[in-house]
Amino acid sequence: MNRVLISILRKEFMHIWRDPQTLLIILVWPVVMLLLFSYAITMEMRGIPTALCDLSETPASRHLVECITSSGFFELVAEDVTPSAYEELFQRQAARCLIVIPADYSGDFINYQLTPVQLLIDAADPNAAKFIQNYLGSILWRVSSNQSNGTLLTFSLSPRFLYNPDLESTYFFVPGLIAVILLLISALLTSIAIVREKEMGTLEQVLVSPARGYQIIIGKVVPYIILGFIDGVIVLAVGVYWFDVPLRGELWQVLLAMLLYISTGLSFGLLISTVARSQQTAMMLALMATILPTIMLSGFIFPVESMPLLFQWVSKIVPATHFLDIIRGIMLKGVGLGLLWQQTLYLVLLTLFLLIVSIYKFKTVTE
Repeated sequence: MNRVLISILRKEFMHIWRDPQTLLIILVWPVVMLLLFSYAITMEMRGIPTALCDLSETPASRHLVECITSSGFFELVAEDVTPSAYEELFQRQAARCLIVIPADYSGDFINYQLTPVQLLIDAADPNAAKFIQNYLGSILWRVSSNQSNGTLLTFSLSPRFLYNPDLESTYFFVPGLIAVILLLISALLTSIAIVREKEMGTLEQVLVSPARGYQIIIGKVVPYIILGFIDGVIVLAVGVYWFDVPLRGELWQVLLAMLLYISTGLSFGLLISTVARSQQTAMMLALMATILPTIMLSGFIFPVESMPLLFQWVSKIVPATHFLDIIRGIMLKGVGLGLLWQQTLYLVLLTLFLLIVSIYKFKTVTE
């Protein structure tokens, strides 16, 4: 009896050891999840891209700027920004806020008079907007306390929230959910496409047909692009008409971006389908490779600026990072694809790359 049990145990361990996909899930994935959750799950923001409009240009105002930038919360990315030019910075995602120091700042500050400091915030992310306001408020309070020995408040902060003045969280999360849902559905749809035919034994019939590898791959992707696009239109309609998320940009640009993003997700799922051995494995790989990076690293919930530099670079690889910039820019800010060409170009190149690799892997598997 014991020998039988030991033989079964030995057989099962050998089976696991010879299955690299199972070993990857057992040994590597928990460590990856721990690192992601430890470093990415933080509501603290650091290195906030900040523009500055110093109308005073005095030693006192420069001292205030030094106090703001040395805090670690704000990173100065543009100076001498005119009030008419800041919106382009927000639309290009180059800055999250603009600090305006008034022209009479030096005289008011020295004479202990109440000095208004204006703060314009990109409130597409309402949680980040509140943090930015609180961070700057605490810095101004500290500078004011040092000036007046804590006896007099010398600053008044005048925040202005752009694109989402009521700080509605649905404006931020609904476009993010669209990105998560579309990538998940797209990857799942095609991740089992080739594996299913392998298991059913119909792949051999396709291989003996006159069709070439690239024709098989493209033929499998296009129907799912149509189905995924229909899903995308439905999800977008629910977000706009049910959750009242504004659509300030052009509808055709949103649909075009969704079509490109869906193609990216389908190409990624197809690549998984060429390397997976079973439908269960393909679905598990698709879930792990889409949901976790999209939620944790794309800026869907947690600000990318607060992550370690390594994870910030990794986030640039995640397709949802770029699609979120596109869909939030078009829907909430009315930005056109002309200002979002870098994100659009990345999705195009990534889709082409995944398709080429999928075709190559498919040829390798079938030869």
